[in-house]
Amino acid sequence: MRTVIFDLDGTLADTSGDLIAAANRCFVAMGAGPQLDAKADAGTALRGGRAMLTLGLGRMGALSEAEVDRWYPELLRAYGDDINSHTVMYPGAVDAVEALRRAGYKVGICTNKPEGLAQNLLVSLGVRDLFGSLIGADTLPVRKPDPQPYEAAVLQAGGAVAQSCLIGDTATDRKTARAAGVPCVLVTFGPGDEDVRDLGPEALLHNFDDLGGVVAGLIG
Repeated sequence: MRTVIFDLDGTLADTSGDLIAAANRCFVAMGAGPQLDAKADAGTALRGGRAMLTLGLGRMGALSEAEVDRWYPELLRAYGDDINSHTVMYPGAVDAVEALRRAGYKVGICTNKPEGLAQNLLVSLGVRDLFGSLIGADTLPVRKPDPQPYEAAVLQAGGAVAQSCLIGDTATDRKTARAAGVPCVLVTFGPGDEDVRDLGPEALLHNFDDLGGVVAGLIG
């Protein structure tokens, strides 16, 4: 019944390159050049499509909520059309998940990426079968940091919320774990632009080689 739920973007995989490429295709379609840099803006990419559009439109001097709303579906289409040209699983992630499964843990994913895109990406990466659950931004009427998607991910994986923990990389994940009343582990190796140490997680993960020990120390 022990369960480990992972965030996807910035936690299991660095998806920022493909996200930024999709956003830049939108800016080109608007008649401007690419507005985002794959390295400098990676942290914004992992906050989602609206964050990227907001940043790029702001740089163009064309920022408005209406423009963000208008281009968001186009960004999702562009991303879905080319979802895995640059994305990579973080070193050791697959081995660490497989080790948890061998040790008897249930594992799943709770992400704020739309479920269909998350499903397609995981299949493309060849790792979908590792996870007993997948809850996306649009699976339920609410998304993280509301605790319901997390709880659904635990139950879908066959686990119990009281014996679970969340592995993530942002304040959203920290808030989700707090709302669900479960321990939170935040990774320190993603390209996010916030200092996760200041978020007060129950543990930090510097390397996936350490995941088993960290999880055992939190939920047994």
